[in-house]
Amino acid sequence: MTLTAPLPPARTAPAVPPKPSKLIPTLTAVVVGAVVLLSAAGLDVTWEDLLTIPGEVWHYGTLMFVDPNWEKLPRALLETWRSISMAWLGAILCVLFSIPLGMLAAHGVGPAWVRIPLRGLFAVIRAVPEVVIALILLTVTGLTPFTGALALGLAGIGTQGKWTYETIESVQEGASDAVRAAGGSTAEVARWALWPAAAPGLMSFALYRFEINIRTSAVLGLIGAGGIGNMLSNYTNFREWDTVGMLLIVVVAATMVMDAISGAIRRRIMEGAGTRDLGRIL
Repeated sequence: MTLTAPLPPARTAPAVPPKPSKLIPTLTAVVVGAVVLLSAAGLDVTWEDLLTIPGEVWHYGTLMFVDPNWEKLPRALLETWRSISMAWLGAILCVLFSIPLGMLAAHGVGPAWVRIPLRGLFAVIRAVPEVVIALILLTVTGLTPFTGALALGLAGIGTQGKWTYETIESVQEGASDAVRAAGGSTAEVARWALWPAAAPGLMSFALYRFEINIRTSAVLGLIGAGGIGNMLSNYTNFREWDTVGMLLIVVVAATMVMDAISGAIRRRIMEGAGTRDLGRIL
């Protein structure tokens, strides 16, 4: 009598997962498409005029840049310096207020009854453009470059404050625990543990805000806040395109130079002098 091995149990086919539903992505695409179409339909745009834009750009570009008027260059450089000064003063005002307030808005530094209102204030400030803030300040301070600097400083508090508390919260807690274990207060923790670790990043953010202010200061000049933007607006209104071309060249050149200088300083802050020296030795 021969014994046969028992047959292995029959394998059941794996269950096929259900086909994912495409209803939600389809509805989302339909809604987004409808919003785009309604937005385009609500605009008073003659779509045939789009074909003439390249020719118009070439025409006015020729008027501005073929033979720029360099007679106003000294005044343009002076107004550019005023715009840079406006941007720098606005960045300083922004840092003076946003870093202390941003540190209070960070978890582990400020209490909840201080932290939550500050974060709400930063969100409100970020929602208001610099031009709107400048228009409000014009009724109080008048048409002066100080108005532009003040508008840049106030507008930057929202962004710089958010950067500050996010940077503080990303700092490792080892140094904070050590200061607290030594009996340090919250202020001492912020001064001796959080600030040294977050300072390079915050200074880099401050310089980046200065770069943003340089571009925005030209826009604020268009509404009368002074600087190169005010000069650009005046000559554009008078249709002196050769002078407008010269002013645009000065604006672009000055912005690129200041961006390069600020970027080099930011890289130096973030990399540190020791890293560069070590790289040269190696």
